[in-house]
Amino acid sequence: MSTTPPSASVTAPVPAPAGRASTTRTRLAALGRAELTLLGRNRNNLFIAVLMPLLMVFLLRSSLGGLDTETLPMGTGAATLIGGTGMIVLLVVYMGLVSSLVARREELVLKRLRTGEASDAEILAGASLPSAAIALVQCAVLTVAGFAVLDVAAPARPDLLVLGLLAAIALMAGLAAVTTAVTRSVESAGLTTLPLFLVSAFGSGLFVPRDALPPLAADLCGLLPLSGVMEFVRAGWLGTAHAGSLLTAALNTVAWGVLTGWAVRQWFRWEPRR
Repeated sequence: MSTTPPSASVTAPVPAPAGRASTTRTRLAALGRAELTLLGRNRNNLFIAVLMPLLMVFLLRSSLGGLDTETLPMGTGAATLIGGTGMIVLLVVYMGLVSSLVARREELVLKRLRTGEASDAEILAGASLPSAAIALVQCAVLTVAGFAVLDVAAPARPDLLVLGLLAAIALMAGLAAVTTAVTRSVESAGLTTLPLFLVSAFGSGLFVPRDALPPLAADLCGLLPLSGVMEFVRAGWLGTAHAGSLLTAALNTVAWGVLTGWAVRQWFRWEPRR
């Protein structure tokens, strides 16, 4: 995937108006607005962020249609919504953000941003805002489509659904930053993100519910990064999770979050390898 070189007007945060101090909120807004502008200029990245998740949800719906009620007791519609939520987060936040961060790094945008007022955390958070916003909008559209097309009941626990979705976005954004350490170019991002995408799709309950896997395989897959947050998403839609499973899912998510934060500090690169 190629990236349109950023112009000077969008490579640095917009300065605060005279007489008004720059704050974290204004810096994040400026960074997010700049990143959204760059995303809109690149048709390949825009296609991946907007249309690819919808195509994958359609594919997911088709693949689940062949499963019987014994394998898929929750029903095809609910399974599509649960798996589709995870698919959107993987494609839009994880895979899309890896390409975006690598492009900004290779164009020295990240290096220039570090000379301004924004902290490292603010730069990464600002770069993640457009992907997070697109993912939230698409999940909202998917939820409405579940009511209108798939005839699925409203989420039993909306609080758990929202918590799981926000945790998934934050975790995938962090893992995207980590993956850039082994991604030398935008063109290679499709290869470096593929392992986590495939493992999560088939092991974290996106394409096939973990309940349908053999017990040992299901237990091992429960340790994957996306498995914990997907348990919250599933509990939010179905309301069937017990306190013990939610506690395990929370511990999994916190552990991966801490590990990811440490890995970003250790290995994230702000400028190209020369």
